[in-house]
Amino acid sequence: MQVTKQRYYTPEEYLKLEEVADYNSEYIDGKIIPMLGGTANHNRISLNLGSALNFAFRQQNYEVFAVDLRLWIPQKRIYTYPDVMIVAGEPAYFNNRTDMITNPQVIVEVLSKSTKGYDREDKFEAYRTISTFQEYLLIDQNRIHVEQFSKIGKKQWTLREYDEAIALATVPFEISLQDLYNKVNFQLVESEGESTIAEESR
Repeated sequence: MQVTKQRYYTPEEYLKLEEVADYNSEYIDGKIIPMLGGTANHNRISLNLGSALNFAFRQQNYEVFAVDLRLWIPQKRIYTYPDVMIVAGEPAYFNNRTDMITNPQVIVEVLSKSTKGYDREDKFEAYRTISTFQEYLLIDQNRIHVEQFSKIGKKQWTLREYDEAIALATVPFEISLQDLYNKVNFQLVESEGESTIAEESR
């Protein structure tokens, strides 16, 4: 049986490939993992939250980024695309490139069946190496369920689960679950073609 050898890429090679690619990919310490399309529910939740945040912060010193802005995590050698990020003050661009930042304060991931374990474990561990990172929101797209991790000290985080309105701990923002899940259809079956980054990155 022929064994296929895993190819490893430098960060520079990855960025060149990403510039001409038809879809986004994550870079994890030499591996390039394609991020295939998400579901309609995933898109609705991301847009609902991102739009509400952007409106709430229009007169405040916070900025919201979603989907296509790349995050660089130097300690783990990871380039990734969180669903939503909140930056306090000015974004810190890596190597003066305005398509990637390094200083999110809040990161939000909308969970899928294929990536929820990765988002809760390995990805959360990588995010915790970012000095500005203080809050992590995990939103289930297949049921009404939100987990919030908030930093309370060095290597100390608290977990809170929500069944009504969500209040962020580190920025002045609240949203009801009704508004967060507006137009989400739980009868839709998650596509089997959605990203399998959780399996491929291990």
